[in-house]
Amino acid sequence: MSGQRNIDLNADLGEGFGAWRMGDDAALLAIVTSANVACGFHAGDPDIMVETAMAAKARGVAVGAHPGFFDLRGFGRTPIRETPRRIERDVAYQIGALQACAALAGTRVTYVKAHGALANLANAEDAIAEAIARAVAGVDRGLALVVMPGLPAERAAARAGLRGIREIYADRAYADDGRLAPRAMDGAVLHDAHDIAARVRRMVEDGAVTTLSGRRIPVGIDTVCVHGDHPGAIAAARVVRAELEGAGLALRPFAPP
Repeated sequence: MSGQRNIDLNADLGEGFGAWRMGDDAALLAIVTSANVACGFHAGDPDIMVETAMAAKARGVAVGAHPGFFDLRGFGRTPIRETPRRIERDVAYQIGALQACAALAGTRVTYVKAHGALANLANAEDAIAEAIARAVAGVDRGLALVVMPGLPAERAAARAGLRGIREIYADRAYADDGRLAPRAMDGAVLHDAHDIAARVRRMVEDGAVTTLSGRRIPVGIDTVCVHGDHPGAIAAARVVRAELEGAGLALRPFAPP
């Protein structure tokens, strides 16, 4: 890789509710450059949202809204058949909630990334992708929208006049259509930290993802998603960051706070 290139590292944070917490947000904030903060529908509440935004600000980490379906029991991973209008309004509502909490924390929301089943549907169906993009544009056209490259979400962002941020996943395998392989499929979720890091470096350097069947799909890459909600995830995130820096990349938020 010639010269130095910037790359962003993002993770989902603030995914607790009340007294219940998920993952080690403090550890993740020492690793990532952008924080996708749950907005109260699949996880998160006002206290957690403000505290997460404050912690991100202290670390110089960008804050993004992470809206999902209204599905606390299923953690936003249950596909819910809502109308595009309802999805548009629910996403706008969640962005606004986090904007208010971020303001209380002395920072701001700079991007949006859909969560879980909502994101999966946006990567498969134009109507869902367009509803999310309309919500983002309606709230603030200055917000970037994180998308999976080559799928309906990326096209919808472009049609809405939004800055689309192309994302790959560090610990998730890909299907031949360019979407994430379903979690229930063998090999869909990767666990070995060094395998994950080597795979991320290869994807970034090659500008392509390789599917479970071995198909190579060229993609643009602006940000890499790491997770912190399973055993070994924090260690894997640290190794991914070190691998990217070892490849000569500078870790920077794509939408600075």
